[in-house]
Order: sequence, then C-alpha cells, then structure tokens
Amino acid sequence: MSAEQNSHNPAEPVAFIQGDDLTDADPTPGMHRRLANNSEGMWTGTVDTQPQAVSGWHHHGEHETTIYVVEGTMRLESGPNGETVVEAKAGDFIRVPKGAVHRESNPGESVSKAVLVRCGTGVPTVNVDGPASA
Repeated sequence: MSAEQNSHNPAEPVAFIQGDDLTDADPTPGMHRRLANNSEGMWTGTVDTQPQAVSGWHHHGEHETTIYVVEGTMRLESGPNGETVVEAKAGDFIRVPKGAVHRESNPGESVSKAVLVRCGTGVPTVNVDGPASA
C-alpha cells in the first residue's frame, strides 16, 4: 500500500463484538433491540420480534436505517395512516428513511430476527403516538 493510500485510512484495528456482549437498547413496545456498537454516525444491532407481536409507532430521527431479515418474517407499516405495507422474509433488506414514522410486526409463527444498521446522528429511536394523517 502506498503512503498516499494509507494516509486516508487511520491505523485503527478491526473491532470485534461477540453476540453475548450485545446490550439491551432503544425500547419500543413489542420489540427487543440489542446494541452491538454505537459510534459517531453509525448504530448497529439486532431486533427480535415475537410471533404476532406489533411494535409501537416510532421513527429513527436523523438516522437512515437498513434492516436485514435473518429469520422469520417482518411487516412494516408506514406513510399516511400507515397505509404503505412492506412484508419481508429471511434474506430480504428493508430501507427506512430518516424520520419515517412506522411500526413493525411479525405476522409469522416463529420469532423474527433482524440485523439493523443506522447511519446518522442524534437519538436513534423516537416513540410516537401514531402515523401521520393523510
């Protein structure tokens, strides 16, 4: 690697977080989030949702969120009156724009598990009373 290439990448080592080291984070009714890492500009973790559970309405402030469904199914309702519905299964990705009020549910018969990556600043989860009206 040339000196020029190396000058753009600080000599910071790779971080390793064991699954057992995740901590409870960002409570929203109906969901169990666990934090892996929260550094400047990025939040990473997991979320488990019990079968037939429906979360409370919330948004992620100034964070863009990418969800990767590892196991089970996940349904997100968003938009005016919550009328836009996305259903995802294991192997699917969901993108939640910053400030998008939504709620998640698990329409399946087993626990859904997903990996979350949020990029942005500020509070990562804001619980609200409901979706915006049409």
